[in-house]
Amino acid sequence: MPDLNAQYEVLNFIVGDTKAGTKMGKLQLRNTTDSSILNCILWEETLNRLESKIFKTGNIVKILTASYNEKYNNCLVNNLELVEEALCGLDDKQRDEKYLELISFVETFENQKLKDFVLNILKENKDSIKIAPAAKAMHHNYIGGLLVHTLECLDFAKVVYPKLNSKVDKEELYSACILHDIGKIFEYKIDLETGFIDYNEEFKKDWISHSQYGYTLCMKEGFKNIAKMIASHHGRAEWGAMIDLSEKDLEPFYYIVHHIDDLSAKFGKINVRELKNTEKN
Repeated sequence: MPDLNAQYEVLNFIVGDTKAGTKMGKLQLRNTTDSSILNCILWEETLNRLESKIFKTGNIVKILTASYNEKYNNCLVNNLELVEEALCGLDDKQRDEKYLELISFVETFENQKLKDFVLNILKENKDSIKIAPAAKAMHHNYIGGLLVHTLECLDFAKVVYPKLNSKVDKEELYSACILHDIGKIFEYKIDLETGFIDYNEEFKKDWISHSQYGYTLCMKEGFKNIAKMIASHHGRAEWGAMIDLSEKDLEPFYYIVHHIDDLSAKFGKINVRELKNTEKN
């Protein structure tokens, strides 16, 4: 039986059309106690009764009335209550500060060609980079989330690099951390009012994934090692990696961005609630 007092974090919400021509909402929630995922459906009548702000990513809600499947991991929601409204992500000042922090870091590069390459990408896509999320649901899924994730990856890289015994070039490693998710500025779109994230269908027409975009960008300019680190950063082919790390005889540098990315995705400021808690501290 579901816990009637359970509170849930809103992970994702989209509205689509049914075959009958009516609206249907798909809501994904995470139990704040045990982190279990609950997938919900809301019919048009329910959507019309509820204020749209209740579905903001990161909100904490309580299910008032619903019918559940046998495993209690799917339900038809009839009514919700907003318990705590979430941030949508970083505010303008925070985004500006983190963007400038990233630019300042790249300006310390000694490899002029690499520095120019990375800076050009960051400056040409400044507005998109400042608002982009790092994922749709799994981690850093909020306005400015990509900036937070990128800087966290750099922080981990700075700590790890001295232990790598020169098996990877330092500035190539840093550049791979910065660019491994750069394609996400095109792969996702985010509503600045609600924080809702969805896939950009136009991007999907031309590209398989953000990894393919980043890989192509670097290969085109001759930064092959950076491209290979980007291509393998998802670890396994079934997780979206272009180069599967289970392959034999890969050079050591293939593995490092995958592990750094994973550390940020699991231990960083993953969601907007952690941003809010940071503010309070």
